[in-house]
Amino acid sequence: MDFLWANGWRNFGSTFFRYSLQWDELTASHQLIQPLRIPATEFALSKNQRRVLKRNLDIRWEIEPATVSPEVQSLFQSHKSRFSSNVPDSIFCFLSESDPASVPCPCLEFRAFLGERLVAVSFMAVGENSTSGVYGIFDPTEVSRSLGILTLLKEIEFTRSTQRQHYYPGYSTREPSAYDYKKRLSPAEFFDWTSGTWKPITLDALV
Repeated sequence: MDFLWANGWRNFGSTFFRYSLQWDELTASHQLIQPLRIPATEFALSKNQRRVLKRNLDIRWEIEPATVSPEVQSLFQSHKSRFSSNVPDSIFCFLSESDPASVPCPCLEFRAFLGERLVAVSFMAVGENSTSGVYGIFDPTEVSRSLGILTLLKEIEFTRSTQRQHYYPGYSTREPSAYDYKKRLSPAEFFDWTSGTWKPITLDALV
């Protein structure tokens, strides 16, 4: 898994894929896909990310092997109501339905509770020397808490605490997109398809 992630591959359950271009319907043009990774030991919180953590000090966490309970599936249905296009049918579009905890590698489920109410869940695949974020969901009524960013930060915290080298937060695009928040995980690197190497994200690299 470490080798595949380091070469721009991702997986949803047992389905592996990588691609460098996608079609954007809004602009009627192709966008360049940029796999991203974070050197975990060098990660530094921004001011905004510190505010997100402070805003959520009342969150209680559970981190366990992925199980996908009915409660999680219900939260997924609420979460996907936020989308008007490319709406996934099921949480198992992203996870193995037969064995989400171990296919094709160990997968953890990060559950965030506000009191006794489940408000966010994310799934993270675990390799020997790195981790990879799979998918995150949250209660749309709690959008002001930035729970999507919060689960990313929790996954990075786990990666650092287990002394793994890299965290892969997924893809963004070279062009501006809804996934630009991933580029603000410092120091973010992107996979350069031409050279097959990882390079730091800079203003020059994003224009």
